[in-house]
Parts: sequence; C-alpha cells; structure tokens
Amino acid sequence: MTADERIGQAQLLYERTVFGGDSGALVSADRSLDEVEADLALARGQVIHARFLDERVANARELELFERAAELYGRLGDVRGEGEAAFWVGAFHQVVRDDADTAVPSFERALDLATRAGDRLTKSYALRHLGFADHMLGRLDEARARFEESTRLRRELGFLPGVAANLIGLAHLAAQQDRRDDAAALLAEATELAESTDSHGVLRWVAQAREELSLPSRSR
Repeated sequence: MTADERIGQAQLLYERTVFGGDSGALVSADRSLDEVEADLALARGQVIHARFLDERVANARELELFERAAELYGRLGDVRGEGEAAFWVGAFHQVVRDDADTAVPSFERALDLATRAGDRLTKSYALRHLGFADHMLGRLDEARARFEESTRLRRELGFLPGVAANLIGLAHLAAQQDRRDDAAALLAEATELAESTDSHGVLRWVAQAREELSLPSRSR
C-alpha cells in the first residue's frame, strides 16, 4: 500500500469513527499513519545522510529520524523495516560520529532482523559495515569474510554499484595482506562495474583507492 493509500485509509477510518460511531476504527487509523511516518522518517534520514557524505556537515536530526523509524517499525511488528532502520542508526554512529563501538551493536541487530525477514539488501549493508569495523580493528580475515558475503548477496540481487563499492574494500584488504595483484584485479572489476552502471561516485572512490594503494590506472 502506498503512502497516499494509507493516508486515505486513515481519513476513511476517521469518518467511520465520527459519523459511524465505530471508535475501534481509530486503532487501524493510527497503524496506517505510523506506517507512513516510519517510511518518511527513514527516507528523510537517508537524505540527510547523503547530504553529510556530500558536505561533511553533521546533522543530529539524522539520528533522531532513524531511531524514530526503528521505534515505529518495532511497534508495528515490521521486522524488515526495523532491521533497515537499525542499520541506519549504526551507519550514523560509524560514519558521522566515527564511533564504531556504538555502531556495531546496531549493525549486529540489523543483520539479525534482516536475516529473519529475508532482506538480503539490508543484510549486505550490515555485513559491509561490520567488515569496516573488523578492518579498523585489524581483523583482516574476518573483514574479508564479511565483505565477500556482502558481495555475494549483492551479485545475487543485481546490485552492481554495491558490488563495485565492496570490491574497493576488498582491494584495500588485499593490499594489506600483500596480495597486490588481487587488489589490482579487484579495482579493475570495480571500474568496469561502475562504468557500466554510470556510478560516477564509485569511480571516484576507485581512483582514490588506486592513489592510496599506489596502483596504476587501468590500461585502455
């Protein structure tokens, strides 16, 4: 059901209550509006997060929105939605506040909820960011396993820009493990996938990775 349909349903339930005397209809009206509010809070928080990535200016409202979405989805019994919101709570702490200790429990909860809901996309995001946390702690084998599982899920889903982004992370791990040929091959594949999907932001990340790892640009 779309947001417009849910709002329309709530309006009909209002009329049923006021004109029809059915006060029990208000429970359904509240649920419909909670569903709309949860979806809107999640989407608005994501927009604020994207703006942070572009401008590097934090906005505390981002966390408020993600936490509100998680609360509402939990109240509604929407396991998939709650898992997605839990991931974004973790992303705020890890990416915006550079606080992995606070972020990891949210990622672990997101992974659990996404697994229960069969939400492979959110599962791939949670695994990716748990991989970042392992990487920062020097747990390179664990990080590699997380990234590889995330990448496998993204390939299954056809989420090619996400695959390319993960290959960059795997390239950094390969370089740290003295597998420079693997790192170069991973970045070459990331470049091909990013170019084929017009993922110009990912292409910039590939260029940065080549510079950081002192790897040559792909020959043409």
